[in-house]
Amino acid sequence: MIDVHYWPTPNGHKVTIFLEEAGLPYKLVPVNIGKGEQFTPQFLAISPNNRMPAIVDHAPRDGGAPISVFESGAILIYLGEKTGKFLPGPDKVRARKEVIEWLMWQMGGLGPMSGQAGHFLNYAPDDIPYGKKRYTQEVNRLYGVMNKRLADCDYLAGDYSIADMASYPWVAIWKRLNQTMDEFPHLARWIERMKARPAVDRAYKAGEKISPPRTGGMSEEERKILFGQTAASVAAVVR
Repeated sequence: MIDVHYWPTPNGHKVTIFLEEAGLPYKLVPVNIGKGEQFTPQFLAISPNNRMPAIVDHAPRDGGAPISVFESGAILIYLGEKTGKFLPGPDKVRARKEVIEWLMWQMGGLGPMSGQAGHFLNYAPDDIPYGKKRYTQEVNRLYGVMNKRLADCDYLAGDYSIADMASYPWVAIWKRLNQTMDEFPHLARWIERMKARPAVDRAYKAGEKISPPRTGGMSEEERKILFGQTAASVAAVVR
């Protein structure tokens, strides 16, 4: 059994998509980030960066004590190696290299830039035109990179892989990021291809059971918890 410390955000969806695709048994452990549950000592013990998701694998491959893993990209690599699925093994050097390249591309670019665009567009208390323009343009550029790549293949690394699982939740929110699919036909087809996968559908429905999609704005208390933390916030919790 794998415990998934989770909230239905793009990074949370990455992990449940893998688990649904691989058919691994798992249990969702809600971490309500709007209430600050990511700062509890119990969660910080497995995720020192106070970010979800994190997992605890109670049946690791070595047969030893449970293993915890934090950071969504690291979790996907761990699960790929555990199952031998959606990540080529070390003997398939070239194929593995491509999957890891596109996974790192998502972790270092698509996710952070989309997150910043979403912040300035949807959550910033002040209207900051430069921030909106800077990050929506960068998301647009990244969509262009994906569109070009997907012109010649169905999935980012050729075969379906953890790179697609990592990227889809961040692209699925394109409307919230002031993007359009008009100039990205190959990316649009990939979105529909991903959306049609039964495991992806199950992953999203599992998240809706934890927290239904938002219909209103963010409270001031939630804003302080999500966007007002410093090093002192973590130190105060773990003392």
